[in-house]
Amino acid sequence: MLSMADTQQADEQTAVGAAAATKDEKRAGKRAARLARQIRAFADSHGGSAEGQLAHIARGSVRIALVGANGEWGNLVARTYDEAKDAATQAGLTLHDDFDGDLAAKVRTGRYEWSRMAGLQLGGPANA
Repeated sequence: MLSMADTQQADEQTAVGAAAATKDEKRAGKRAARLARQIRAFADSHGGSAEGQLAHIARGSVRIALVGANGEWGNLVARTYDEAKDAATQAGLTLHDDFDGDLAAKVRTGRYEWSRMAGLQLGGPANA
């Protein structure tokens, strides 16, 4: 049978857990807002708009692949899928399910990317 002290201790632990969760949510919200600013800055500097795709890349990391209206591309990394999705929503980023088809066709690659993809065959930098 639970005593009054046991009930009070359980209530205190629940309150501490809730406060920690709220603090974590605030931190995640701040990180998402920072990512959203970076997404908007990318879009503004690459034709005024951008599209993207979210992908898990490692334990605790999600890649936000970005493609600007001018075909330039880049990546950002979020800690969680929810954080990445929140940042994309805040920035007004159009999200695609996959990085293929329409989205991949918009990517403009330059000489550097082609030389890196071909490696030494075309005189590109070595993968040392």
